[in-house]
This record gives sequence, structure tokens and C-alpha cells, in this order.
Amino acid sequence: MTAHPLFDVGGRRALVTGSSRGIGLALARGLAEAGCTVVLNGRDEDRLAEAAAGLPGDRVHTAAFDVTDGSSVASGVAEVEERVGPLDILVNNAGMQLRAPLLEFGESDWHRILDTNLTSAFLVGREAARRMTERGHGKIINICSLQSEVVRPGIAPYAATKGALKMLTKGMCADWGPSGVQVNGLGPGYIETELTRPLVEDEEFSSWVRRRTPAGRWGRTRDLVGGVLFLASPAADFVSGQVLYVDGGMTSVL
Repeated sequence: MTAHPLFDVGGRRALVTGSSRGIGLALARGLAEAGCTVVLNGRDEDRLAEAAAGLPGDRVHTAAFDVTDGSSVASGVAEVEERVGPLDILVNNAGMQLRAPLLEFGESDWHRILDTNLTSAFLVGREAARRMTERGHGKIINICSLQSEVVRPGIAPYAATKGALKMLTKGMCADWGPSGVQVNGLGPGYIETELTRPLVEDEEFSSWVRRRTPAGRWGRTRDLVGGVLFLASPAADFVSGQVLYVDGGMTSVL
């Protein structure tokens, strides 16, 4: 049995920001395995090269630029399209977490998390969309979060950025949809990665996650691949402005 052609993304070109490790790298791997030409993005050229070497195929590229800096983004996206070709897919994955009670959260950390989680998606999304709208097609997938909807103590700034990213996704849909660009969000729940390893190993917190999640476990990065492939494919050509939560059901229960 072969896959339905609506889900075929083979031959498309995808840029994944923040993809030298973790969720971004897993999504890039999934796109590469599905036949996409993939561009990994981050700021560390050595780490990007190491990540690219571990992906399948010979259509994996890297592009080191700072997604929080407008001029760096403009030159970076232009260079990617000149070197690799027109982008069909953008995955805005770059993000970070800073945990602290709001009363102890400093201004510099507030601006840092806003720039990384929200401003980067605006800057890279805008730059990619300039070209996608001219060509009349494109897919932009913003990596939102379970915390686009709910929040726990100590992560209010992170939730604020992810809630805003949900609304930016809808705004991008409104502005760019008439030009043939679909913009959606993918909302991971609690996913086991290098960065969440300390939480996974905290038995009290891990037990809470398992109890709170109908699926009864932490998510794995590979659990997110199907969602991004769907949103990047022709099967989602009439899907826009939505957030697909991949959280084991956590947002659906009390």
C-alpha cells in the first residue's frame, strides 16, 4: 500500500529554525525522511554541521543566522533561497524556556524570552512570506505549546509568548491566506528532550505529567512528526489559522 498523494511532501524545500537538537531536529529529520530538502538553522555552525551529518539523504543544508535579529534574518533567508531554492515550508521552532516566579523575573529575561519565542517567528515568518505570497503558495508552521492554552506556576512569561504565538499564527493566516499561504501551529505537550531531561528525571513532576495526561506518558519528539508532515502537505491546503495540539490529550481534561 502506498501513501495517499495528498500527504506527499517529496521534493519540497523546508527551513526549520532552532533545529540543531530537540524538537526542531526531530521535525527536520521527519521532513528529510519524507523527501524534503531541509535547511537546519541555529547560531552554532559546528552544532548545525553535526546535526546535519546525522540526517538521512544528501539534501540537508545548514544556515547559521540569528532569528531574533531582523537584518540577520533578511540576509539569512535570502541566502538560503539563493543557495537551496525557493522555500515551500517554514517551521518556526526556535524557542527557549526560563523558569522563575513573576515577582522574580527580570526585565532582561523577559525581553530575551519574547525575542526568542515570539519575535523570531514574526521576523522569519515575514521574510519567508514576502517570497511565498509572491509565488502564491507556502506553508508556515509555528511551534506553539500546550502553554498556548494553559499555564503552571513559574512559567508565566513562557506561556505569554506561546499564547501570543497562537494569535500571531491566526494573524498570519488572515494576512497571507488570500495569497495562498497556509499558516498553522503545532502545540506540543510535555515532550521528552535534552532540555526537559531534568523534569523527566524529577519523579514527582514526572508522575504528575503521567497522571495529568490521558495517554499516561511523556511525549516523544517523534510523536510530533506526523502533525508537521500533515500541516506541510497538500492535505492541509484548506487548513489555516489552527493549532494542532499533540499533547496526549492533556488540554482536553481537568
